[in-house]
Amino acid sequence: MATPSELPSQDDQPVDAENGDGSATPSGGAGVCGCGGGGGIGGIPVVDLAVLVDGSADERSLAIRELGRACEDWGFFMVTNHGVPEALQEAVMDACKQLFSLPMEEKEEHIHAGPMDPIRIGSGFYSVMDAVAFKRDYLKMFTHPDFHCPAKPAILRDIAMEYSSCTRVLLLQLATAISRSLDLAGGRLSEALNLESCFQILVGNHYPGCSRPDGEAMGFLAHSDHGLLTLLFQNGVDGLQVKHDGRWVLAKPLPGSFFVIAGDQMEIVTNGRYRSALHRVVVGGEQARMSIVSLIGPCLDAVVEPLPEMAAADGKGLEFRGIRYRDYLEKQQSKQLDEKAALDLVRCRLHS
Repeated sequence: MATPSELPSQDDQPVDAENGDGSATPSGGAGVCGCGGGGGIGGIPVVDLAVLVDGSADERSLAIRELGRACEDWGFFMVTNHGVPEALQEAVMDACKQLFSLPMEEKEEHIHAGPMDPIRIGSGFYSVMDAVAFKRDYLKMFTHPDFHCPAKPAILRDIAMEYSSCTRVLLLQLATAISRSLDLAGGRLSEALNLESCFQILVGNHYPGCSRPDGEAMGFLAHSDHGLLTLLFQNGVDGLQVKHDGRWVLAKPLPGSFFVIAGDQMEIVTNGRYRSALHRVVVGGEQARMSIVSLIGPCLDAVVEPLPEMAAADGKGLEFRGIRYRDYLEKQQSKQLDEKAALDLVRCRLHS
């Protein structure tokens, strides 16, 4: 359980569906990137994948430009018309719920796993290193290029394999569009990061209900993700917040949408143009929150460094040095969670 100092202060309360002038953004009138601009609830950008993939040439061009603005301004957006069946989303959520309900002895094999073990079940972030207790239980499983899954519940394997494959296709489509938004060839990011052999993790998160008399507790401290792109959906219980312009914004999804979160490898490879999004989870109320995360990163053996085109484009020189993704992942996962401190491992210090 987080201490009061780790909970959001009065000055740090999330903005919920408000514009800068305090007026409400109507949830029913959310604009969609490529289809009139604007944003979703709370101003969070919305990307219509159908426009990016199947729109007219002019629609696709506009959608790609607006996708670039979403990546540059937020590092966080919603994607609609993504093609992932709702029934498959519900199935993977239900299968993870069954896993969390298993007796401890049936999960024990994976509870003491290390950060680079392909299956890990635990609480918090990495309980050996956590400085505080979080209200979070999780399942992490590596699903690409090699697929790993707990033996129980038996139903999880086929569902997780199909869900990982389906969401990987979606995330790679987004990576292609993001590459184009940088005025690069669509395959440039894939080529630089060897996304054909991308590393993928599937994560199930369970945040038990909070009955604290003083309200909210910290489910998960502010952090950025280690990978390239993260896809997330939840069970209808809010709690995810993203930091934008110095304020925490409550992320309320549009029906049928996914959240997409830019990770640290996106910030490195774009030389800081597209920054990884700082986000956290705050829980309150007695209803449990669940989320399912599908994350892709570069090939584990790829050396991730700023693309020469990006370093030359802004005239600032290199913001980051290269690092093998496997090494970055292991270091980030083995330390205490500390916002975006992991990027200091590779940040070029041009001034003493």
